[in-house]
Amino acid sequence: MSPLIEVVPIYVGYRHELIGQLTRRLTESFEAEVRARNPWFDPERAFDLSRGQYNSRVLLKLLLDDPAAAAGKVIGVTGVDLFTPVLTYVFGEAQLEGRAAVVSYHRLRPEAYGLPEDPRLVASRLAIEAVHELGHTFGLLHCRESSCVMHASTYAEEIDLKTAAFCDDCRRRVGPGS
Repeated sequence: MSPLIEVVPIYVGYRHELIGQLTRRLTESFEAEVRARNPWFDPERAFDLSRGQYNSRVLLKLLLDDPAAAAGKVIGVTGVDLFTPVLTYVFGEAQLEGRAAVVSYHRLRPEAYGLPEDPRLVASRLAIEAVHELGHTFGLLHCRESSCVMHASTYAEEIDLKTAAFCDDCRRRVGPGS
């Protein structure tokens, strides 16, 4: 039986096509049943007025507090700027060996850095980061192989240097169907 991954769009605005593209990519990467699902919580609970950003840890907790939780993984996908209390921003966050992850395309957009819009680049970066964060939920840590999806990325341009695929070692550790 293939695993289930639920994709929860949170403040994606007009970029709903990203959710469809991401769903297809996750289906391929994890050989899983992937379905989109509306949020069952108020994402504003994660907003930090003093920072003007959304706390990724609060979003993770909201994703986990699901009265109708299905077995499998859940990943929130958002267009808002995320942070953790110890970092200025994050592209995403996940529970190590857990059930939930969250990713944001806010800082993956070239226009966030004064460059022209590039929807294909945003979709590629989002797919890589979503696979990366879900990899953490399967227990994977950061990988030293620079092209592996599990390699750490601090800047958006570093994401472009890796693929959306696991290296052989990481793939073995995630298990069949991923």
